[in-house]
Amino acid sequence: MHQLTLAEIARGLADKKFSSEELTKVLLARIAQLDPQLNSFISLTEDLALTQAKAADARRANGESGALLGAPIAHKDLFCTQGIRTSCGSKMLDNFKAPYDATVVAKLAAAGAVTLGKTNMDEFAMGSANESSYYGAVKNPWNLEHVPGGSSGGSAAAVAARLLPAATGTDTGGSIRQPAALTNLTGLKPTYGRVSRWGMIAYASSLDQGGPMARTAEDCAILLQGMAGFDSNDSTSIDEPVPDYSASLNGSLQGLRIGVPKEYFSAGLDPRIADLVMASVEELKKLGAVIKEISLPNMQHAIPAYYVIAPAEASSNLSRFDGVRFGYRCEDPKNLEDLYKRSRGEGFGAEVQRRIMVGAYALSAGYYDAYYLKAQKIRRLIKNDFMAAFNEVDIILGPTTPNPAWKLGAKNSDPVAAYLEDVYTITANLAGLPGLSMPAGFVDGLPVGVQLLAPYFQEGRLLNVAHQYQLNTDWHTRTPTGF
Repeated sequence: MHQLTLAEIARGLADKKFSSEELTKVLLARIAQLDPQLNSFISLTEDLALTQAKAADARRANGESGALLGAPIAHKDLFCTQGIRTSCGSKMLDNFKAPYDATVVAKLAAAGAVTLGKTNMDEFAMGSANESSYYGAVKNPWNLEHVPGGSSGGSAAAVAARLLPAATGTDTGGSIRQPAALTNLTGLKPTYGRVSRWGMIAYASSLDQGGPMARTAEDCAILLQGMAGFDSNDSTSIDEPVPDYSASLNGSLQGLRIGVPKEYFSAGLDPRIADLVMASVEELKKLGAVIKEISLPNMQHAIPAYYVIAPAEASSNLSRFDGVRFGYRCEDPKNLEDLYKRSRGEGFGAEVQRRIMVGAYALSAGYYDAYYLKAQKIRRLIKNDFMAAFNEVDIILGPTTPNPAWKLGAKNSDPVAAYLEDVYTITANLAGLPGLSMPAGFVDGLPVGVQLLAPYFQEGRLLNVAHQYQLNTDWHTRTPTGF
């Protein structure tokens, strides 16, 4: 049962081959057996899962149907879940039980999805390796000595190890697509505003976006269908009709114009990954796609712009964690200043403190114009590059990451080296575009992903291309040894 995809689970439940309760028990037992190797979960929600599974079975018995009805999933531990710890991977929120459900959680629960637990993540979603979590690093099931990517590394590792078929993640600078690439999954970052951020604990509000992580594009289409839609509680949510993503999977790629930016193939890209990217291009050409070289001239400025904007927004968002209202509070503070300093100093880890300091500096008097304002201008140039490119092509294709997964701890002493792993993903967040990573091969036994980018609200186009590619390749079917 654990090898079934979401789509196969939906068919099995509809055909009464098994019940949601049976499936849930199998997966909970598998998590208990295997997750100690991976550390992919922060909290398991066995009682909730079994209650939801029984309710889903009852709904099916009464004639209801739906692709997510009775399907087991997990949530990245920054989606608020009522009455359940929502930690954001931080000591700061280790004791926080959310008083309400995030919109994503509520929508998927209403669709009948079964929540098995909350997955591990980089603290406050700040990281590219899932090593900054208060609950310890997550291991990559393809090689337990390597990182799974971050910050949605817990969701990625759990799905890759077949502990469950799909999970939610969030993507601020690549945190769905990068771990998907490093663990052989399909991961989709939707258009900014497509999925509600209400109840999703913020890192950088103008960049964060929730999305699905699964083994196939077909499964991502199913999960995104349950997540997407306008939410009046979220002022950044866009009132745009949600298409039937599954219905568009089988469209022909004949004549589809795919752009390959020349800037992607620089000295920083592992040549073996470059070869796999070009192999995927050849596969899509066989399916009728037309390939064109394009240019994104301002891509070189993306990382410096991102690492001004994201920390600036983080320093503002995380100011609410002051030891007064909720979350961690230091013991025996001498006065209010001591309470603030020690609660934040003890509650936040090193990476979060680093980004708060950088962000506060960039926003401070005398530096705002020099850093934050200039970064926002570069952001507009990057968006303009994409708009010009999409006048020529329908999809942009390139590597998801410059390297395969690195060893645990290898980049801990050099944060900038870890930041550079996001070089291909952060531009989509700066521009608000949808992006997808799909499995495209292996280097030294470690998975490699190819990234697809599309114009605003064209998630269906991304899923269509990835699905057609997966019908003609088998990279996404590979399973890590021992799982």
